Amino acid sequence: MKKTKIICTIGPSTYSREMLRIMMENGMDVARINMSHATRDEARNIIYTIRELNRELKMNVGILIDTKGPELTLKAYSDEDTMLCEGDTVVLTVKDSSKNNEKFLVNYPGLIQDVKKGDKILLEEGTIELVVVDETIDDVICEVVTGGCIKNDIGLNVPDVNLNIDFLSIADKSDITFASSIDADYIALSFVRNANDVLDVNDMLIQLRNEHMQIISKIENKSAIEDLNNIIKVSEGIMVARGDLGVETSFEEVPYLQKKIVHESLLSNKICIVATQMLASMEYYSKPTRAEVSDIANAVIDGVDAVMLSGETAVGKYPLETLETMKRIITNMEDNLDYDKFMLDKKDEAQDDITTIIASNVTSSANKLKAKAIVASSVSGYTARMISSFRPRCPIIVTTPEEKTARSLSLNYGTYPVVTPTFESTDEMLDNSINEAKKIIPLENDKIIITGSIPIKANSTNFMKIEEIK
Repeated sequence: MKKTKIICTIGPSTYSREMLRIMMENGMDVARINMSHATRDEARNIIYTIRELNRELKMNVGILIDTKGPELTLKAYSDEDTMLCEGDTVVLTVKDSSKNNEKFLVNYPGLIQDVKKGDKILLEEGTIELVVVDETIDDVICEVVTGGCIKNDIGLNVPDVNLNIDFLSIADKSDITFASSIDADYIALSFVRNANDVLDVNDMLIQLRNEHMQIISKIENKSAIEDLNNIIKVSEGIMVARGDLGVETSFEEVPYLQKKIVHESLLSNKICIVATQMLASMEYYSKPTRAEVSDIANAVIDGVDAVMLSGETAVGKYPLETLETMKRIITNMEDNLDYDKFMLDKKDEAQDDITTIIASNVTSSANKLKAKAIVASSVSGYTARMISSFRPRCPIIVTTPEEKTARSLSLNYGTYPVVTPTFESTDEMLDNSINEAKKIIPLENDKIIITGSIPIKANSTNFMKIEEIK
């Protein structure tokens, strides 16, 4: 059983009910809906289908809504692609009036005020590079440093420049309200700059009376790196969004930044996701490159909670093969991890509250006894998250009476949530724990570790029991 979770972006290649079912049965833990591409009706249909399949398959696949964020794009007035060559002059305009085929419209009017002569402007994930040489009232005049093909609505980045752009657009606010209305499990915030951006969304969720939806902050610019620790504090999870991060910084910095972000997130007991181009070649080919295999394996070695597939499952030719490939790489790497090192690293930073101490001892005992499973009874999911943060060798079966709690654990490392009736006694909880473990894992002369609360309705986890299954 794999412990590192897989997020799959849903798109034209995977919209159908049958494909969603197959992906759920083959390792998809969370479905990502990217609001930069999906319509509201498409998103709603995907969510309803997954919720129906969850009930049918007795699974708890989560839903992650990804906002568009304050993204800069470039629009060409001509319907045809434009080839730029080194030394060409390019005019970026913020005024949509002339329909001049020689100009390209930028969707951010403040660009004129924010950039100056000599600033670098990157297009198409950094493959095209421009430098600002002059400005007028409505235009930024640039020279092409590195050429390429401009298509409509390509992304635009201005590294090393703080753009005075609102974090939440009207569209983003609408998408967050939509995510709340359909009870999504996670909201991923694009282009977070600082902790205040996250707090603004948190305030919005409070106003919507939806405080349980977890905020995943995407780290993809220098401002976010500079305020990383504060962003981690106010977020439920962090995503290393390597696409724009590699443009806003430099591509050679990304591996170091990835490890730094993962390390800081794990120390703070926050969900950590690595994303972008993990199996990019499989959009077009049925097998991955060796470098992609190593990339996924290294993320697993670092202990991330989840890895994400983007275009590979949204528009790729081989979505199911891609998912199965990622699952095989994860499983093989997890069989060879040094779980004792995870434990030692974590114990140095662990707090001294009762639940954390129980979680530490549960994990340590499970590793030493080679237990087949940990079974954690939890209403809120807090105990399961704490055990997960220590990265035990065996899976964590989480019994909970709350469906929302079960789905809220779909990104946490090693967790397998099961919705159960509310227990009336400790004996009932213990019996159920054994039965649920037997359903999920073959057990014969094996040990499992059960943790929960005594009395059954106590507010915190306070016991662990080692059970030998005959």
